[in-house]
Amino acid sequence: MSENCTHNCSSCGENCSSRTEEQTSFLEALHPLSSVKKVIGVVSGKGGVGKSLVTSLMAVKMNSRGYRTAILDADITGPSIPKAFGVSGDIGLTEEKLMVPATTSTGIRVMSANLLLDHENDPVIWRGPVIAGAVKQFWSETLWEDIDYMFVDMPPGTGDVPLTVFQSLPVDGIIIVTSPQELVSMIVGKAVNMAKKMDIPILGVVENMSYLKCPDCGKEIAVFGESHIEEVAEEYGIHVLARIPIEPKAAKMVDEGAIEYLDVDWMDQAADKLVL
Repeated sequence: MSENCTHNCSSCGENCSSRTEEQTSFLEALHPLSSVKKVIGVVSGKGGVGKSLVTSLMAVKMNSRGYRTAILDADITGPSIPKAFGVSGDIGLTEEKLMVPATTSTGIRVMSANLLLDHENDPVIWRGPVIAGAVKQFWSETLWEDIDYMFVDMPPGTGDVPLTVFQSLPVDGIIIVTSPQELVSMIVGKAVNMAKKMDIPILGVVENMSYLKCPDCGKEIAVFGESHIEEVAEEYGIHVLARIPIEPKAAKMVDEGAIEYLDVDWMDQAADKLVL
């Protein structure tokens, strides 16, 4: 038994021998009509770094490569995925009472709390256990038909929802998102250490808002300070998957619900990593 064991396997992140057999019992089963081959979590140790953007770009990239792709928006109290893809409206139900995810214009399946609200700006004022229960329902009570890659957009930090996702969903790996700043090592470290405690593979790290390219001379300007992502990645033994620039066009297309039509190669290396 680990010295850090809390004696409560439902909330403890330790992988001690006494919980090995019990751990699998936390996994929520998909409905027999659903099929998801790979589940990829998109995480960060803090908010405001662009997890939803990275989630969207990864889904778009894998969809463009011919994979059936889905997004489970686990950021229940701050959902932004429907806005980025321009999807709205009521969620349908099958005869088996399964929720039918929204489908974007290019065929990406999306399930989000915002799709269940009367108005997209209505707040979701729920306590942690209710939020965690909603994430489980999005997984087990939604009709996910023949999905090759599901990306889970998680809220920041290492609280209830990330713990629920790591314990309840068969996560095949995570992508850590960060931005250039002095605290980057600590922020990445929190996500790395949680993943290791939960025995979740780390695919790599993406640095968002990495630089601004001058439209006149093409010089890369470090708006938020010089990047240290390579050093941080080396420190934790992980790969740098992408450095996403500050691109006004990207923000505009997110606001317009047209992220699917942003033609960029930022996530090519990350996509290559997924299919290895």
